[in-house]
Amino acid sequence: MKILFAADAPKSIGPYSHAIRTGNLLYCSGQTPLDPATMKVAELDIEGQTKRVLDNLKLVLAAAGLTFASVVKTNVFLADMELFPKMNIVYAAYFVEHNPARSTVAVKGLPFQALIEIECIAEFNEANDSL
Repeated sequence: MKILFAADAPKSIGPYSHAIRTGNLLYCSGQTPLDPATMKVAELDIEGQTKRVLDNLKLVLAAAGLTFASVVKTNVFLADMELFPKMNIVYAAYFVEHNPARSTVAVKGLPFQALIEIECIAEFNEANDSL
């Protein structure tokens, strides 16, 4: 098992790692829409928060030498399922090479009153295994 912290991503707000590699899989902790520089939620709408979350997740994947093309599964947590259509449009723009398996659920609350959090599982293969 290898522990990963992405220097450019928002700092962890609790006792967890940005990601853990075990075997050929990378398990990425959920990312919220925190701006890495300020550690505050900068965007108020779901489109802006979704973009920030996916940009943060991209930073974690990049620290492992991976991209969204390596993602096999995502879990999306929304503050309200009515946010789904707008979130889905932004999400689709990040997954252009393929559509990973996904679960999307509404939750009672998220850290910092965020509207969204996304976690993922990505796969290493011979072409992208640098970690």
